[in-house]
Amino acid sequence: MRNKSPFNSLSGLISLLGLLTLLIGLVVMVVLPAIRIAAWAILALGILLMAAAFILDFRRVSGAITGKRGRFSTGTTVMTSIFIGITLLVNAISIGSYHRFDATGLARFTLTSQTKDVLTSMNTTVQVTGFFVPNDQYGIGNYIKNLLKEYQNYSTRLTVKEIDPDEHPDQANKYGITQYQTVVFENVDNPNMRPRMVTPDEVVQSTTDSQGNQQLLGLEAEHAFTSAILEVTGVTQKKIYFLTGHGEADINVDYSSATQSLRDNLFKVDVLDLLITQGIPDDAAALIIAGPKRQLDANELNIIKNYLGNGGWVMVMLNPNPSLDMKQLLAPWGLFLDDGTIVDPASSLSSSVSTPIVPRTRNFFPLTSTYFPGATTFLPQPQFEPQPIPGSSSDTPIQVVWTSNVSQIQMISLARSSSDSWLEKNFDTGTAPVFTDGTDIRGPHEIGLLVVMTPPLDSNGQPIGSVPDTRLVVVGDSDFASGKAGIPDQNFYNGDNGNFFLNLVEVLTSGKELISIERKVLPFRRLVVGPEVANFIRISSIGLLPLLVLVIGGIIWWRRR
Repeated sequence: MRNKSPFNSLSGLISLLGLLTLLIGLVVMVVLPAIRIAAWAILALGILLMAAAFILDFRRVSGAITGKRGRFSTGTTVMTSIFIGITLLVNAISIGSYHRFDATGLARFTLTSQTKDVLTSMNTTVQVTGFFVPNDQYGIGNYIKNLLKEYQNYSTRLTVKEIDPDEHPDQANKYGITQYQTVVFENVDNPNMRPRMVTPDEVVQSTTDSQGNQQLLGLEAEHAFTSAILEVTGVTQKKIYFLTGHGEADINVDYSSATQSLRDNLFKVDVLDLLITQGIPDDAAALIIAGPKRQLDANELNIIKNYLGNGGWVMVMLNPNPSLDMKQLLAPWGLFLDDGTIVDPASSLSSSVSTPIVPRTRNFFPLTSTYFPGATTFLPQPQFEPQPIPGSSSDTPIQVVWTSNVSQIQMISLARSSSDSWLEKNFDTGTAPVFTDGTDIRGPHEIGLLVVMTPPLDSNGQPIGSVPDTRLVVVGDSDFASGKAGIPDQNFYNGDNGNFFLNLVEVLTSGKELISIERKVLPFRRLVVGPEVANFIRISSIGLLPLLVLVIGGIIWWRRR
């Protein structure tokens, strides 16, 4: 009998070490992707060990391959090895380069583009701490955990940890946690930044029925989480000021829906009383004047005029028969305000010809229908000439741009009445309006207009001076954006009124190096089943797969017996 070569035992040990090293390298690549280079080094070491074992025991390995049994099994072994090698290689490559698909009907695992931009541009580390308990009635904890995992897929600077506040009350007291399922965002690199707390009240969307019972509508945390990240990292958000003190619409009552929509898009909203502030704040992205009922005094008017003259951005929403101060404010920008109410029998509500409807063909934005209950108009001064710009297709409306040879001001039509409309000078809600030749003014009339003044350019096409462009949005109606949340018959929810308002704000504030985000609510879906269906689901989930295996095994046995 031949003595066993010591190289045989050594090669066997080396081969086992090689296999173990390959397994460790694959685990490291999966679990610790941050040290992928080290994982590849471990895999290379495993390959070298396997090669060394093959060389040390080359005679026995070659004999096994070239022998009678080896010749029959070589093909199978080679094919199996190739398959395993390709599988390992594909998995190793896919760890660093892969694409994820969201197959859910509501795209619950897909973040908005704004959130992705915020996460990929993060340059500071943010610690997210979730205070979760197992007994979660609405599944808020699982929803938040899954959402935070999606956040981490787009940024390595976001770290997440979970704490049970019942097991660690000291940690809960440290952050002042008073509700389960609360999430805290902290700036790790700058401890001076105040942490931002997101409570379940900001995540759960609910309503109260007529009997006073609370009903869950859905879950929405992306808006709150992204807003919290922006806040703790110090990123500036757009801030919109509403002028107050002259009977304007109240942002918490008349404009509560509009205000909430702005905040849902990560705008900051506040009111501004020029009698107290004596100036436009430096953080103002835009100023909105929503239908004042009393005139502004001379000092307030001068503040707004100076703000516009220095590149300010203002939206003025008027009502029929505007006051003298509004006429004085808009006159320097080429607009003449006349008294009267727009009547549009060809394009209006059937119950009210004084509520013009602006369809897609007369709307600057891709909106189907926008309602303006009780609107007025404004006439560009004689030095401005309309320049119709045909659309690129039949679905794109003709845009009207008003230009002048004596100023840098341009006016862009945002919404217009039909050619059958007119400006009724003596409008009376108690009588049917009739066009009076020589008194009323034929349409079409501008209901929404963007006024832009760019600074003069030098011979190289560069702006002269440091004053930015002025933007002024004028709308002949302030009621189109009014409405209270949860009341569907309010103007904000009619047609595309809400989207029209948000588009106006976006046009007014576009170009600022600031952040806004859409809101995406995940509706709450409850599966309601009867006792029989519930029993079937419970039994089939336990025994269906084993029964299927038994049936397939029985069929195979019957065919081979």
